[in-house]
Amino acid sequence: MLRILFAVLLALAACRAQADECLVGAYRLGDASLDIAPSDGGLRWRHVEGATGLLVADGAGGWTSLEGWTGRPDGHRIEFAGCAQGELRFDGVAARRIPLRVTETAFAGRDGVSLAGRLLMPEGEAVVPLVVLIHGAENLSARRWDFMQRQLPAEGVAAFVYDKRGTGESGGQYTQDYDVLADDAVAALAEARRLGGARIGRSGFRGGSQGGWVAPLAATRTSADFVIAAYGLAVSPVEEDREAVILQMQLKGHGADVIESALEIVDAAAEVARSRFTAGIDAFDAVRARYRDEPWYDDVHGNFTHLLLPHYGEALRREGQAYNFGTPWDYDAMAVLRGLRTPQLWQLAEADIDAPMGETFRRLRRLVREQDAPVGIAVFPGAEHGMTLFETAADGSRTSLRYPAGYTRMTVDFAKGRLAGDYGDARLYLPD
Repeated sequence: MLRILFAVLLALAACRAQADECLVGAYRLGDASLDIAPSDGGLRWRHVEGATGLLVADGAGGWTSLEGWTGRPDGHRIEFAGCAQGELRFDGVAARRIPLRVTETAFAGRDGVSLAGRLLMPEGEAVVPLVVLIHGAENLSARRWDFMQRQLPAEGVAAFVYDKRGTGESGGQYTQDYDVLADDAVAALAEARRLGGARIGRSGFRGGSQGGWVAPLAATRTSADFVIAAYGLAVSPVEEDREAVILQMQLKGHGADVIESALEIVDAAAEVARSRFTAGIDAFDAVRARYRDEPWYDDVHGNFTHLLLPHYGEALRREGQAYNFGTPWDYDAMAVLRGLRTPQLWQLAEADIDAPMGETFRRLRRLVREQDAPVGIAVFPGAEHGMTLFETAADGSRTSLRYPAGYTRMTVDFAKGRLAGDYGDARLYLPD
């Protein structure tokens, strides 16, 4: 009986969440914008200056906010007037939905694969900049989950969002082949420009995480006015994994000798990944056998090594195919960047343990010095992957609290062709 009741409650919650999605949108709250987005378990609000919370219906006609991703009430409350009215009250302050011009489309990516896209523009006839939002490694629908599709036009910048191949309503097979994804991004920019017509001014790409590899590559294949890479990398996926393990082991308090041993495991895992999980397995098994009883072994994680650690022998050969997405493990990001003259903004998270910024920062700064590359860098202190600030538990686990102040505003300003003033605590390194 309890199992049946639980199932009924889950079904009711799912129905409620679906019904509430008509509340999703960008709202004008004073002189700022507030985004209401779908979220597992309710809705999520995001202020343009970074504060965010999960909204949970409180049974009294309103929604209680839980701070960041903590599950703790933060004292905020939102009341919606209803879907048709397009109004809400945030802590008693009225806000109205910002009207956006939304155009759904389907366009052809590489090899004719049909991709589902959406152009969102500010109302009116003014010429506005355009940002094509390039996804990260996630296999979810960007048209559903990418909240920047509303945040940017709410601040006067058109946004084009699309489901990458193999996700959402797009055709084709999911891939992490940057060459293919870059061609799809080029097609997305062309489609956005076609739909926006004479209203489109400056236009370029914004890629988060894995999109930080794809966006610059796409810009070498078309005419783009700018590239924004958010918590992306100028190293290869294999180098990313090594950097992640080094940083993670350091944070766990391990010394250089332990880290050197851990990197033997990482390098063996890289050989397996390079072979598309068909070779190097015996060597990977052997190095793990040598170290698996060490007290530090369970602290080896990395970006992809941890996915392989549970599997041995033929099981790894078989199970590894679940991660065989065509990832270019030794991708030469710098070869692309050295040939790119498109103005770039790299937004780096200083406390990122998934994609550590250290070597990327050094390479980008060297590129500016040696080639006078049009590359600006913004470092956000205390931010991790996804550009969120966080709290750390006693066991070292992190829980995100909010986005850094100035992060979204910086994205908007760069798309508009100018960076001016302060952007929260971000440190800016701009080319002369």
